[in-house]
Amino acid sequence: MTNPLRFATIPELRARLDSGETTPGELARLAIDGLETIGRDLNAVATTLPIRAQSDLTRLTRRRSRSSALTGIPWGAKDLISVKGAPTTWGAPPYRDRIFDTDATIVTRLAAAGAPLVAKLSTIELAGGWGYRYPNASLQGATRTPWNINHWAGGSSSGSAAAVAAGLVPFAIGSETSGSIVTPAAFCGVSAIRPTVGLVSRHGVMPLSWTLDKLGPFARTARDAWTVLRAIEGYDPADDSTRCRKQRRLAELPSADQLKCLRIGFAEADFDEYTAPPATEAFATALRDLRRLGATWVKASLPAEIPYGAIISTIGASEAASAHGELIESYQFQFLVDAKQKASLLAGREIPAHVYLDAQRARRQVIRAFETIFESCDVIVSVARADGAPPHDAPLDMFTSASGSEGPVQPNNRAIVPASNLAGLPAVVVPCGFTTPGLPVALQFVGPAWSEPTLVALGEWFQSRTEWHSMRPPQP
Repeated sequence: MTNPLRFATIPELRARLDSGETTPGELARLAIDGLETIGRDLNAVATTLPIRAQSDLTRLTRRRSRSSALTGIPWGAKDLISVKGAPTTWGAPPYRDRIFDTDATIVTRLAAAGAPLVAKLSTIELAGGWGYRYPNASLQGATRTPWNINHWAGGSSSGSAAAVAAGLVPFAIGSETSGSIVTPAAFCGVSAIRPTVGLVSRHGVMPLSWTLDKLGPFARTARDAWTVLRAIEGYDPADDSTRCRKQRRLAELPSADQLKCLRIGFAEADFDEYTAPPATEAFATALRDLRRLGATWVKASLPAEIPYGAIISTIGASEAASAHGELIESYQFQFLVDAKQKASLLAGREIPAHVYLDAQRARRQVIRAFETIFESCDVIVSVARADGAPPHDAPLDMFTSASGSEGPVQPNNRAIVPASNLAGLPAVVVPCGFTTPGLPVALQFVGPAWSEPTLVALGEWFQSRTEWHSMRPPQP
């Protein structure tokens, strides 16, 4: 029988801890036991950290009078995040044995909040390195979604999403450059926040693209993810991208009455002709549920003439090749798993400076496009991915996000993941149903910079009217 604590929310765990029904040590042991068994079967775990967890727990006993919402709540870190004394492999064979002697800022902040770190979680090698063909492009192999182990968990924050979905940790930290939080959250049926660029420090985390990288939480609910975000946000002198947060903190969540005043932008085509047939009914139902809020709905779509994919690929590939130039020039480069990834990194080195700069100028078009859209709406709702997870052994270039419908292109937001990443905007992902084969699908809410409180409140309202976030995958 599954221990009910495995799928408890952070407030539920907090209540159990405060009442003495359980202890931080018991929660940490439960997490590590699950990670060593179920987590290994899912290929979700890079390494468990019992010694680090015990060290964090020992510190808790010395400061019991200082408690936070996360005190005693175990968590897992994507294996791009440096943890002192623990292997940090970046998911790549060349770094299999590499150990750092310092913690990343995000690890330090969660330790200060009292959350014991129990595991490093699997990632696609080099966070995708700007192009990989197969889901097994990782030291751990292809991470499986707990909903169907024949299907992929998504990338590159594969282990972070799968571990939360399987009830192995209450929350985990992942990263996104273009889709690496949104996609795994959708494929694994969990909630997640991709923050505004510059809200969360990246110090001590592997760089992929300096102008695009972001760190964010996966959790059972939007509210849980918000609790984690409040603990990790803010200025860090070690990361210049956070300097705009030096004197600011995120606002509190708006009330349900305030949400009714929202103008919600959407494109009808996103929810029918551009979704895969197995997911269409789930998205239609989710849209009907969301309309019960009573907000104002307006049509909003991205300009069709902007080549979002080409822009972000040029910037990302160039910056990734620069970030990993030393590896590319070394003999260890040949040991990367995915041939397409190696080709992409090599190609990134050949991008001329003027092409990179042209892409950065084109990026301004994307930012202006969102500024125009947000003059008429406060938030955009779209599908996170247009279908459930693909098979874990399928080439990813065979997997498309559209239904393949023919005819004139309708106004849509199919490019909202690359577009909103180019603009540095936040997104909140919430599960919203299942495909006919039983794979999770999700909505994403995208808003202007620093609008996380509104997006989270909208996700929380949706989850107060639906039960998708409380569904559990099949238990082994």
